[in-house]
Amino acid sequence: MLLPDRNTVERLLRHYRDQERTVLARPCDLSARRRFEDTAYTLCVLMGERTAREAVQAAEHYVAGTRPTSRPTLEGLPGA
Repeated sequence: MLLPDRNTVERLLRHYRDQERTVLARPCDLSARRRFEDTAYTLCVLMGERTAREAVQAAEHYVAGTRPTSRPTLEGLPGA
């Protein structure tokens, strides 16, 4: 599996957090929200995750060099 550049992930994560603070401070600013959502989407693609929360967690673990907690498995479910 190819891994993203750690510096790029770290920079994007900082950018995400900065934009998050901006959106929280100015919730009616649609331009700021759009930039925030674009950054969240980029993190999702870069980290191979489906949601922004999962992508941010994966990015934080990747930058820190730690392993994320294991995901629940689908064992026991029909078709799994």
